[in-house]
Amino acid sequence: MKKLLVTGCSGFLGWNLCHLAKQQWQVYGTYLSKSVDIPDINIVKADLRDFQELKRLFEEIQPDAVIHTAAQSNPNFCQNHPDESYQINVTASLNIAGLCADYFISCAFTSTDLVFNGLNPPYRETDSVSPVNIYGEQKVMAERGMLERYPKTAICRMPLMFGIAPPGATSFIQPFIKILKEGKELSLFTDEFRTPVSGITAASGLLLALEQVEGIIHLGGKERISRYEFGRLMAEVLQLPQENLKGCLQKDVPMAAPRPADVSLDSLKAFALGYQPLSLREELEALRGNF
Repeated sequence: MKKLLVTGCSGFLGWNLCHLAKQQWQVYGTYLSKSVDIPDINIVKADLRDFQELKRLFEEIQPDAVIHTAAQSNPNFCQNHPDESYQINVTASLNIAGLCADYFISCAFTSTDLVFNGLNPPYRETDSVSPVNIYGEQKVMAERGMLERYPKTAICRMPLMFGIAPPGATSFIQPFIKILKEGKELSLFTDEFRTPVSGITAASGLLLALEQVEGIIHLGGKERISRYEFGRLMAEVLQLPQENLKGCLQKDVPMAAPRPADVSLDSLKAFALGYQPLSLREELEALRGNF
């Protein structure tokens, strides 16, 4: 089996990716601080911000392909700690692209729908980027820098993602489920729209892009939905109490990082390649019993 290096295997997306990829690859997963146990995966501790350590990782594993999911993906943290988040979100990403170019191996990178300002959705791959927060700016820098160093890189812009997560990680629904189960009030934006997918669906898109894509690809879902509408659907499908689920506006919730209103992705290009997200109801039904 060919060797696949997955960075960030202790994070939500990396963890889901490892579970799916091991069916076809010999998978090596990196983590920095939170170790994780995934059956049949070779887990390696590595600080990707250290170029010498990164270089040594490539020399020892000799991967046939790399999917780089490791990131500081909390927009508020990036807004408050731009220098610290830059090291992993930009510097490490560019170095990974450079090493993949040196070895001439396939490379896929997880970017974000937050490279857009939310004013002209749905967004296609050819649309101009216009981030409104530092996290989005860093992902734009990583996209451009990686393609400059290695034009064969698959830049995968990911939507909001949900699903099962490893200990110490989370998708955006875990806190929602906990709050509703505890009978507390949950306020969700009625004016923020995304095109969400499950972690496993996102992982399938990454593996597809790794094999078939050079340049930018969008891996969004097929439905545009507000966080509030998603919360309603989630509560219904997972049979959670709904009486404490309330709607609110973005401006009602002070946050360090500004948020775009609608970064729905047009993913027709990926659909044409065989990327097939289920409906959100089907995705949620598949998760029932796991929470």
